[in-house]
Amino acid sequence: MSSKSKLGQNFLRDSQAIQRIVAALGDIGARTVVEIGPGKGAITEVLAARAGKLIAIELDRELAWVLQERFSPEKGIHNVKVCRQDVLAFDFTGAAEEAGQPLVVVGNLPYYITSPILLHLAAHAASLELAVLMVQREVAERVTAAPGSRDYGLLSTTLQLFGVATPIFTLPPEAFTPPPEVHSTVFRWRFAPRFQELGVDEAGFVGFLKQCFAQKRKTLANSLRAAGFPNEELAGALNAAGIELLARAETLPIEVFAALYRVIQGKR
Repeated sequence: MSSKSKLGQNFLRDSQAIQRIVAALGDIGARTVVEIGPGKGAITEVLAARAGKLIAIELDRELAWVLQERFSPEKGIHNVKVCRQDVLAFDFTGAAEEAGQPLVVVGNLPYYITSPILLHLAAHAASLELAVLMVQREVAERVTAAPGSRDYGLLSTTLQLFGVATPIFTLPPEAFTPPPEVHSTVFRWRFAPRFQELGVDEAGFVGFLKQCFAQKRKTLANSLRAAGFPNEELAGALNAAGIELLARAETLPIEVFAALYRVIQGKR
């Protein structure tokens, strides 16, 4: 069965990496696990032997049919459900309610829709406990970046609002069939939304972060002026939040953005 480039299919064939990915999930014997993009089922096979229940979400019709046949009750496998569906339409919250527990997520994410998938998971963070995900190395570097690093930006702050993301290991192109043109990194994301702790509302604060990072080469003050914040309001708000006038967004931790947001909201 050949891969389909339009679906971003690069199948993992490194058996040691597969074992490491599943091990990173911890004890899943009594858990409901959702696998994103199982492909030919290399990770699925290991998950099926260890998970309490496994939901495999596969968009490709042919691959989904093969998986349904391979992991079927007729083959003695009763804990696997294959869903032929776009993961962006999958209701993680509903699945968690049905399972009666937060979900564990794992997957080799297609490169072309990595960010939308990550944001979809973030939208369901209250129903998720842990995700172990493989993405393009550059994306993982952005997701897990710390303030002040060259990779720190909007994706870093947005996703880290929903929990701590930590890189685990990186794989070369030859670990896949066909080999992609990039390295891939596996990272662990432990979900723990921080909005209540930071004293901010989700929709408003996420939108505020987009304004802060909209013009990355400019100072934070200039980015917010361009977003429509008046000079007289900005100077006082930055001072009250302890932010230097010439500070750039990529140098500031989430807590400082939250402090500035609370000051601005209070003034309004």
